[in-house]
Amino acid sequence: MSYPEHDHPSLSSVDIERVESYVLRYPIATPVQTSFGIMRDRPALFVKVTGRDGASGWGEVWCNFPSCGAEHRAALVQTVMAPLLEGQRVVHPAAMFEHLTQRTAALALQSGEHGPIAQVIAGIDLALWDLQARRAGLPLWRLLGGTRDEIGVYASGLNPTGAAPVVAERLARGFNAFKLKLGFGRERDAANLHMLREIIGSERRLMADANQAWDLDTALAMADVLDAHALGWIEEPLRCDRPLTEWQTLSARLATPIAAGENFASAAAFDEGITGGALSVIQPDSAKWGGISGNWRVTQAAQEEGLTYCPHYLGAGVGLLASAHLLAAAGDSNGRGLLEVDANPNPLRSLLCGPIESPVDGRVRLGDAPGIGITPDIDALRREIALAG
Repeated sequence: MSYPEHDHPSLSSVDIERVESYVLRYPIATPVQTSFGIMRDRPALFVKVTGRDGASGWGEVWCNFPSCGAEHRAALVQTVMAPLLEGQRVVHPAAMFEHLTQRTAALALQSGEHGPIAQVIAGIDLALWDLQARRAGLPLWRLLGGTRDEIGVYASGLNPTGAAPVVAERLARGFNAFKLKLGFGRERDAANLHMLREIIGSERRLMADANQAWDLDTALAMADVLDAHALGWIEEPLRCDRPLTEWQTLSARLATPIAAGENFASAAAFDEGITGGALSVIQPDSAKWGGISGNWRVTQAAQEEGLTYCPHYLGAGVGLLASAHLLAAAGDSNGRGLLEVDANPNPLRSLLCGPIESPVDGRVRLGDAPGIGITPDIDALRREIALAG
């Protein structure tokens, strides 16, 4: 496995003093709907890793589903991962990523907790990279070898109902690309796609996400609807565990590019997705699997294969910023890569993600602040939640 090269002095060793986790939940008025479930509040699980020199780094663990997911993963951070990390000396975060993965491999098999264990390792990896960038006094994108801090963004998470005012608000904010959730029946999906294409016009990018809702026959039957709306991609039209041959069959019948990756949970799965000939867009979620250490190889392999790298993300601001810095560092070999930005109200995102909430003509600059560029104020966030509740 290869990792980012660095054009600055070597990463410095840091002795880990403590690992902390913080679960936050923000109440929302409008639930976020997908084809497989509904989010009735917005959870976040932040991880803080502190060295003996007092420097800290922040990461985030994916925890959207099930509704108890944040608390469960926080317990895994404190009871499983913290004892493995505290007191250890870390130089390259990738070495600790491998160490934690290997040390918990048998536990994942024994417990059947492959996903949650991989997710908490991913969040810790993000925190270790942020820690190293802050100690070096560099923005994360530069620590990872990037040369530009500018990225493109798109507004995501558009519900099957009430999408029009959300799109209008995001257009006013400076977004010029959008992604709609599908999987709610042919007529409803087609009407929503038509409505949004009418709102944003023919020049702006429109994508769609089926959230694994369809079998192959249903996806093939939707081909004419998808192709009629000039979509940038259709995301997860099939379940992520369906055979590659089904993805290849669908790709051969669709003019619309196919995207996937947020639910790939191993290097082998990404290898198959990248080389299988069915996907045009690869979408790893660095808070769900791999962090930066696992996903750097994925981004490079995807771009070498001619695929577009668009990081998946639908959480709070810490993981969103980490994803943004990874995208900036990876570069954009074909000019199509975009950062996913949830369009639904979520102060745990909007209060923490800096410039990403207000793009200029669909693009943002990440700046030169060390690490991911922000330090969460947990007490202030808890006060915001209390006022909202």
